[in-house]
Parts: sequence; C-alpha cells; structure tokens
Amino acid sequence: MSRGKRGGGPRKGGSRTKKSYARGDRFTQQARDEGYAARSVYKLQEIDRRAQVVPRSGNIVDLGCFPGSWSAWVLERLGKNGKLVGVDFEAPELEGGHWIAESVFDVAPETILEALGGHADLVLSDMAQKTTGISGADHFQQIELARRALEVAVAIGRPGSAFVCKVFEGPEAQDFQRECQAHYKCRRIRPEAVRQNSREWFLVGTDKKTAPMPMPEPASDSEAPTES
Repeated sequence: MSRGKRGGGPRKGGSRTKKSYARGDRFTQQARDEGYAARSVYKLQEIDRRAQVVPRSGNIVDLGCFPGSWSAWVLERLGKNGKLVGVDFEAPELEGGHWIAESVFDVAPETILEALGGHADLVLSDMAQKTTGISGADHFQQIELARRALEVAVAIGRPGSAFVCKVFEGPEAQDFQRECQAHYKCRRIRPEAVRQNSREWFLVGTDKKTAPMPMPEPASDSEAPTES
C-alpha cells in the first residue's frame, strides 16, 4: 500500500516496480524470469499450496495490490471464471482486474462490493508501509493496516470465505490473531520466500463464520444523475 494517511506507507514494502529486484536471491531471479513484478508472488503460491485458499472461480479482492504480482497470479488462476478487484494508491499495469486507486482507509466496503457484483470468496492483503528499521514502530503501523484489511474482509466476505493477511511480529500480533479467530479458522504461515531477517508472517483465515454486510441497493432512476 502506498503513502497515505494513518501510516499507510508504500505497499508490499514499497512502491518499487523497478526496485523490486534490488536485493537478489533465487526468488527475485525467478520473478524476473517469469515476468512477475515482485518476488512476493511466491509467498502467495506457497500459502495456496498449504491452505488451498485461492479459488479458480469467484470474487477475489487484493488490498494493496500494487505493483501487481499477487493480482497477476490470481488473474491467471481465475481466467474468465471470476472477478478480481484491487485497491491501492496506484493501479498495477495489468489487464483483467478492476482497480480502485485510493487508500484502503478511504474506500468504503460498499464500493468494493459494487465493483465485485457480489460478496468476496477471498480477501488478500500484503499491505505494509515503508519500513523504518525500528521494529516496534514498523509493527504497530503494519498492524493498523492488517486491522483495516480484516475490517474490510469481515464486511464483504461471504460465509465460508477466506482471508490472507501479512503481519509483522510484535506485541499486537497475538491480539490481532484473536480478533481474526472471531470470524475465521486461523493459522500462521511463514512462506519460504519471506526474507530470513524479516519479522513477517501471514495469517490465513478460512471458513468465515460471520455474515457480511448486505449488498448495496442499486441506484434508482430518481437518484441517477441527470444530464443538463
């Protein structure tokens, strides 16, 4: 997620389509070879291998979607059998998705539902602000993003849906997991593609227990704007 209010620094560790490969390893090289915008795609692929959360049809939301590696892989999986809505300050250069270029804090769940045309089968969040290297500060800012992602997922996810969310380990991580457990069956996964010195892991929630908000009512003819 990119710069914005309430601590929203660059998403996925930074707004860095060209800098995604700055610190090379085998995942970085593989992403370059396979045409993905960032190495983070292999985190999602491993999460799916282990938890089977990414459907081949249905409605999927990618919060903090830029530069687009997660969205690109999801679109490959969905083909014409589903819909992807991505939210971030900047839209990825991908065809096939519906992009909302705003802060996740500013986008109402109703707006996402309208774009999806139905409730979500999966909500993804790889959001992280630009890190400072101060682990406590980074943790608290990232947990704020994670909590917003959970808030959106609870509002728009259908019963039985799934939620995948990046978390930086720290004092609030356990509380955040308990908050998620009120709505999902939860487990922690730390994919191999996470850098060795990183404190990140992913909370994977499945089998959503709670009901979403109702779908927004379509605008009536009387509410539609008129041409002058």
